Amino acid sequence: MNNQHLKVGVVQQAVTSNDKDVNWARSAEQVSTLAAQGCELVMLQELHSTLYFCQQENTDFFDLAEPIPGAATDYFAALAAKLNIVLITSLFEKRGSGLYHNTAVVFDRQQGLVGKYRKMHIPDDPGFYEKFYFTPGDLGFEPIQTSVGKLGVLVCWDQWYPEAARLMAMAGADMLFYPTAIGWDKNDTAIEQSRQHDAWKTIQRSHAVANSLPVVVANRIGFEASPVAGDPGIQFWGQSFIAGPQGEMLAQASSDKEENLIVDIDLHRTEQIKRIWPYFRDRRIDAYNDLTKRWRDT
Repeated sequence: MNNQHLKVGVVQQAVTSNDKDVNWARSAEQVSTLAAQGCELVMLQELHSTLYFCQQENTDFFDLAEPIPGAATDYFAALAAKLNIVLITSLFEKRGSGLYHNTAVVFDRQQGLVGKYRKMHIPDDPGFYEKFYFTPGDLGFEPIQTSVGKLGVLVCWDQWYPEAARLMAMAGADMLFYPTAIGWDKNDTAIEQSRQHDAWKTIQRSHAVANSLPVVVANRIGFEASPVAGDPGIQFWGQSFIAGPQGEMLAQASSDKEENLIVDIDLHRTEQIKRIWPYFRDRRIDAYNDLTKRWRDT
């Protein structure tokens, strides 16, 4: 890392329409606020340009996709340059005719677009029909080099996989980032909702612990009705957070409102933790071959 301390910001927002110009302007306002407060790196949530359209399978929604480069990347590159920050964004990428990805894009000050990550793990569940829209990523788990360090950027469903976090860490990532869009089915009981949220927070804190890296998570907030009659819609649970390299909670947003997070991350401490807890030294890589199998059949 170039600095010993880095002020990181997270934007947690609701989305109420597919008007990209309005949504980009609203996000830009909050990014500008964080930059004015000294943040050198800011992250937006997953698919922040539009409503979460994956609640149904509808070919018309492919019209929401953006090429790279395109209008979205032009807009956020200009914003990052104007504010002199590193900015992590998310978009529905149109790579080619009939080929689409869920892609995180990173802009670095005046350098413009410096890297992207295409979501590798694609869910397919009621209300989250992402396999209909997104081809799994083909860029691997490669950190993106920026002026503030090497960023291990992953996306939402990737957050449940320790392999993804580990491979980013093994490639030298200084921090892990997860733009996210996750929420509850309103038909779930309060107890089940609590279990789901606790699991979501715990698994990501465990990535921080296992890799001795800060973890930064941006989740959307608010209720988005399903376009399918009778479906319950999604209550996005917000609660974006930033955890330190031992999984300690440094900041967490609320479950019911838009807000920003700011944390001053001590990168020197991250290095010290790795020296005290040398997990990478003690890994038994000679015994892990079966991890490349789908299942250990007997």
